Amino acid sequence: MAEQWNDDPSTLESGAPPALTQADIDQRVFDLYDEYCHGRIDRREFFRRAAVVTVGGLAMAQALLPRYAQAQTISFTDPRIKATYVSYPSPGGSSGTMRGYLVQPAGQGPFPTVLVIHENRGLNPYVEDVARRAATDGFLALAPDGLSPVGGYPGNDDDGRTLQSGLDQGKLRTDMANSAKFLKAHALSSGKLGVTGFCWGGSTTNFLAASLGADVQAAVPFYGAAAETAAVPAIKAALLVQYAENDERINAMWPAYEAALKAAGVRYEMHTYPGTQHGFHNNSTPRYQEAAAKLAWDRTIAHFKKHLA
Repeated sequence: MAEQWNDDPSTLESGAPPALTQADIDQRVFDLYDEYCHGRIDRREFFRRAAVVTVGGLAMAQALLPRYAQAQTISFTDPRIKATYVSYPSPGGSSGTMRGYLVQPAGQGPFPTVLVIHENRGLNPYVEDVARRAATDGFLALAPDGLSPVGGYPGNDDDGRTLQSGLDQGKLRTDMANSAKFLKAHALSSGKLGVTGFCWGGSTTNFLAASLGADVQAAVPFYGAAAETAAVPAIKAALLVQYAENDERINAMWPAYEAALKAAGVRYEMHTYPGTQHGFHNNSTPRYQEAAAKLAWDRTIAHFKKHLA
């Protein structure tokens, strides 16, 4: 009997927690999910190929879809923080205006700041939760929504991915740069700026470290594409580069990136986490690896505290 699937994103991204864990999922299905996440195949093709590649592959594929409600770690109403949505100018960006999720720690400030950049599908609940995590550690955090010029994150990752891929990518990066400038100049900011991001956001973290130069004091890209070699000498931030072990496309960029960082005298530290998949920090899917994610985040916070104090 053929396996059946449900294509409705809303039911798959908010349903019960997946019964399968990372250890239950075939690496070939993880590889297909990576193709799906990066827009090289659509959801239906992901499900179809997963069902063919191994027994139980469809169940594995469905288990990999995010369950955001179960992934929240810091409540919206946590007394240690105050969160709000803010709008600010973004000249040269997609629409001239941006919207982001600003989270401040309790207290009067000023606070060191951290820009938290989403993946390739807009400001989803996981990234908002990461901003709240940063704020509980004493940072004024801003998570911009690159999709705000086209209505904002649409409530599911499939539509978010489609919307983000349809944007002018240069203008989208300008929106992220303007978000960094807005945060650094905020009335509650100490003037010290850190940047972190995941997947597309990791790539954009590397890009901002190079394009904003001395305006960025510390940067932590998670499994993101390297900055262009010619731009590396402009990096003045201290870098903490975080990689998953099973992430061939991204990891293949490291040797050339490291050589350029060394040649330019950039301060950097790199960690690869054994047994992890691309996206291992995202706790809404079985790609999440708890021990590695915790260690990587602890290192992130320590890095920011060291360089943004």
